[in-house]
Amino acid sequence: MKERRPGPSVRVRVTEGDRTREDRVVTEEPLEIRLQWPGAPARRVWVTMRTPGHDFELAAGWVRHEGLAPRVHGVAYCTDETLAPDQEFNVLTVTLDGPPASLPHQHEAQSAGSSACGVCGRDSVDDALATTGRPWTGDLPTEEVVRGLPGLLRERQKVFDRTGGVHAAGLATATGDLLVVREDVGRHNAVDKVTGARMLAGEPEAGAALVVSGRAGFELVQKAVAAGTGALVAVGAPTSLAVDLARRAGLVLYGFTSADRAVRYT
Repeated sequence: MKERRPGPSVRVRVTEGDRTREDRVVTEEPLEIRLQWPGAPARRVWVTMRTPGHDFELAAGWVRHEGLAPRVHGVAYCTDETLAPDQEFNVLTVTLDGPPASLPHQHEAQSAGSSACGVCGRDSVDDALATTGRPWTGDLPTEEVVRGLPGLLRERQKVFDRTGGVHAAGLATATGDLLVVREDVGRHNAVDKVTGARMLAGEPEAGAALVVSGRAGFELVQKAVAAGTGALVAVGAPTSLAVDLARRAGLVLYGFTSADRAVRYT
């Protein structure tokens, strides 16, 4: 029997007090990304834990953020006969027009990462700056617009409404219009999906502001910088390395953002 493609949430039975009921939890499954280009066989370059959905966008965005290629030729689920049925939608291949600018750092664990990992072998700010996109030259959101972005993002977090277990990211214009919103159990995956959605739609991946539902860690700043975005707006706190990279890359960084507050760090 052909395996059903996994959805973003699954039903489970739970007990709360003396009552048993049905609940939904967010789906977390591995995604293996393979890379190929003319004259080279497909090779595994990364494995991450993610929420199924928008997988092609995740892979395309990851390639862009890692500085492997500015565009992808195609993305497809693998159809290897050696794959088990439950792997059918958990392995995909990204095809490039030519060799990548570099290959991602290979860890001893075969480039495997959790849904909380996003640095992907970047060992320093200098390494991250090597993937910097073109500096943002457009308008930036005012502080008033920035304070409104988390609320607008929250309105579009449908998987979070059902499960309470995912992060979200959205790309916004300077006037506060959200161009695309994506959710995932991994905050870095959500950002990859946002950039990948723009790439695969033939739209510019850079925008005035990237808004994220959690903290502003180094890996999220690196991805915003790689895409050429003007500002990163986070609901949570930034880290010291995130502030350092944002300052050196010319990225405007906000943390502790809500309707009543916005702390600008760079």
